[in-house]
Amino acid sequence: MTNEEMFNLVTPYESLTIRQYLKRLLFTLWSEGEGFSGKRPFGDSGWEYDLRIPLIQAGVIKGDFSDKYGLNECDSVAGDKIIFALIEAL
Repeated sequence: MTNEEMFNLVTPYESLTIRQYLKRLLFTLWSEGEGFSGKRPFGDSGWEYDLRIPLIQAGVIKGDFSDKYGLNECDSVAGDKIIFALIEAL
C-alpha cells in the first residue's frame, strides 16, 4: 500500500482520514503548547489506536478485533514505524 493510500484511510475519530488526523494532532500540539496532553490530546486516552485501527483493517499491520471490546491485539511497533513514515512523508 502506498503512503497516499494510507493517508486516505479513514479513522474512527470523527471519520477523519489519517492525513487529516495527523494535521489536527499537529495543530492541537502547536495551539496548546505546554498545555498539550500527550495522554489525551483529543479528550480520550488510547488515541494512538485511532490511527492503528484503519491500518489493521487495510492489512498494513497485524492485529485483530474482538466483538465485545473492539481492538484485541495490535503490532504497535509496526504501526509506529508506519506512522513515523507517514509523518515524514507529510
